[in-house]
Amino acid sequence: MRKDINNAFSMIADYEGDVAKLFEESIDGDVPVLATRNLVLFPGVVSPVLIGRIQSLNLINHLKENQNSIFAIFCQKDSDQENPSLKDLYEIGVYAKIIRVLEMPGAGNNLTVIVQGLGRCNLSDIKKTQPFIVGTVTNAPEEIPSSDDKEFMAAVDDLKNTSIEYVKKNEDIPDEAQFALQNINNAVILLNFICTSLPFSVEEKIKLLKANTLKNRALKMLKIIYRELQLLEIKHNIRTKTREDIDEQQREYFLQQQIKNIKEELGNGDTYPERKELLEKAKNKKWPEDVAKTFSKELDKLDILNPQSPEFSVQLTYLQTMVNLPWGYYTQDDLNLNRAEKILDKDHYGMKKVKERILEYMAVLSLRKDLKSPIICLYGPPGVGKTSLGKSIANAMKRKYARISLGGLHDEAEIRGHRRTYIGAMPGRIIKNIQKAGSSNPVFILDEIDKITQNTVNGDPASALLEVLDPEQNHAFHDNYLDVDYDLSKVLFIATANDLNTIPRPLLDRMELIEVSGYITEEKVEIAKRHLIPKEKENTGLTDEKKLTFSKQAIEKIIEQYTRESGVRQLEKQINKSLRKLAYLKAKEATLPYYKITPKEIESLLGNPPFYRDIYQGNDYAGVVTGLAWTSVGGEILFIETSLSKGKGSKLTLTGNLGDVMKESAILALEYVKAHADKLGIDYRIFDHWNIHIHVPEGATPKDGPSAGITIATSLASALTQRKVRKNTAMTGEITLRGKVLPVGGIKEKILAAKRAGITEIVMCKDNKKDIEEISQEYIDGVNFHFVENVQDVWDFALTDEKVKNPVTFDIED
Repeated sequence: MRKDINNAFSMIADYEGDVAKLFEESIDGDVPVLATRNLVLFPGVVSPVLIGRIQSLNLINHLKENQNSIFAIFCQKDSDQENPSLKDLYEIGVYAKIIRVLEMPGAGNNLTVIVQGLGRCNLSDIKKTQPFIVGTVTNAPEEIPSSDDKEFMAAVDDLKNTSIEYVKKNEDIPDEAQFALQNINNAVILLNFICTSLPFSVEEKIKLLKANTLKNRALKMLKIIYRELQLLEIKHNIRTKTREDIDEQQREYFLQQQIKNIKEELGNGDTYPERKELLEKAKNKKWPEDVAKTFSKELDKLDILNPQSPEFSVQLTYLQTMVNLPWGYYTQDDLNLNRAEKILDKDHYGMKKVKERILEYMAVLSLRKDLKSPIICLYGPPGVGKTSLGKSIANAMKRKYARISLGGLHDEAEIRGHRRTYIGAMPGRIIKNIQKAGSSNPVFILDEIDKITQNTVNGDPASALLEVLDPEQNHAFHDNYLDVDYDLSKVLFIATANDLNTIPRPLLDRMELIEVSGYITEEKVEIAKRHLIPKEKENTGLTDEKKLTFSKQAIEKIIEQYTRESGVRQLEKQINKSLRKLAYLKAKEATLPYYKITPKEIESLLGNPPFYRDIYQGNDYAGVVTGLAWTSVGGEILFIETSLSKGKGSKLTLTGNLGDVMKESAILALEYVKAHADKLGIDYRIFDHWNIHIHVPEGATPKDGPSAGITIATSLASALTQRKVRKNTAMTGEITLRGKVLPVGGIKEKILAAKRAGITEIVMCKDNKKDIEEISQEYIDGVNFHFVENVQDVWDFALTDEKVKNPVTFDIED
């Protein structure tokens, strides 16, 4: 039997007389079985059944030959099953008999059979399936209420009225169904007719068929019909609301069309062709739903504005800004670590820590595929390549590049934008550069972040950056002009700074700090060879002069005697100056006077050198000790000089433009020497009759820091004992009042400065040993390191037993 024949109310049913006699026709034992799809037939109901299955056709042909034969009807659990077995059929069904067989024209082998349900029966077994199904069934009688049962009659009457109401509200049920319900007079037949006919699930109808009494069946049916009425009411309300929304949209559409027609009549119909362009761009945007709604709302506002009014221009500019932003567009990262490493090494020499951090980020990104970008702050002296490194990182990752300079920025609106209520309002520089970059994941350089003006009358720009540079907040960055959130979490922000002390602490806390230290002379030589000289040859038009080269000694001379910096900016200028001079000579004489630039030619090209490196002065004087200092332009050596003069004693004079920390180091050193005068063999009365003067040459240069502690202590000991200091020795380290030597910074620069000055022995704290491991071996060959824990260790190594020439004699009267 086909599964699509059970349309609601396709049955005809009524019965006059005692309905109990109708249900008495039943047989226990083996009877033919008709399996139906989606049809649960109830006792007494007459229903058409479309027969199409071979087994079912065989059964009908058999029954036609045996008039008035009784068979059973059971519904299938799975309507797609072609050859149902016992487990595929529900166990409850009805006996039935054929009323009439109709052969429909053009229906092929299909027949329509009118059957009437009799009493209930249970299926316990399937005996055979060919040529038709034969099953073992048992009678399942049910009690028929009398017409005096008022509760049952009331329930059926209520069910009838409710069913008629349901049919009226259900648009899927034909109107004839209402007529059928009104014309069934028998209460039992009416109940079973409703159970069979209404379009409920097969499972629910099986439960109704299993009901022990007809009264229970009526009550269960009432629950179902009331539930379905409530569902119909909900559906009706939903349809009504939807129809109202559609009507409202149609109303708005007609009004918009009227506005358009009016504008055309006034001559303003097509005065802004940008609208079509805005809509075309908006179609391809991957923006969030709230942004799309905002755009649509703002576009509607544009339609009601006069194109000649100032408000129209403001609104149009805002909409163009929205559609030109790269909402949800990200460039594809190239996460090939080998390629990225080659590009970074090619563009910048050194900077190992920064390169390692970028490669680590790329490695994690390649594993996770989706990662919030870190906020990196590169800090260090000027001219070391912090800003240009950002462009190399963008090139290595194949990302877009954006940069803003924050130096002198004094208006918060430069970061967050202006509200559109202001004349000349525009988005902040963050959003403008994202728009310019054309992607939502560029490498974004925030240059000179330490030079933002803070707490001005126009707000605090540094505080406005807190939202931008917080990975937990910048996924929803709010620009005042846009007035919608924009996702900055995929942007790789790299800030640069020279001095961390001027950056507010909350802002500093949000960034990952990476120091980019100054270059040593050896590194500057390599940078000049690889980058600066080829670049400046091109800038001065000497690219064709392949033979033109700088010797290593010439580059070192420029670095040490013509520049005084940590970076290479001044070095680049001096190389440019020398090549400009050569370009002038070539233009004047039609050829270069020489191709090999040596230190001798450097002086003729650049003039006399303005700077000189300090050279080690020897150890012939008592109280003169070589120290090591770190400056913003690299490491330097300095000399601590101590002299003694007769006087009232207990007077310490400090000169050389010393800072407070360095003065305190001198006082500590003197107190330690006084406390250990016996170990040095010093007559303690010297301190009562001799004044002490400590001087650090180059008095015009400010000097500060604790790292000269052991140098001052050794200088005092040498002056008071008149013993020589070990030859070619320099030292650095802080001291405590107990004489303990503490580690100091800038070791790398200090060691290289000592080597350049000809120092072979360096004394420092043992905790600074780790810093030496960061320096390439070739830079420290020929230098011996002596690690100490206290000042006594320093004296044991640095002070010799040899007296200086013409030592001071301390004549002290008893």
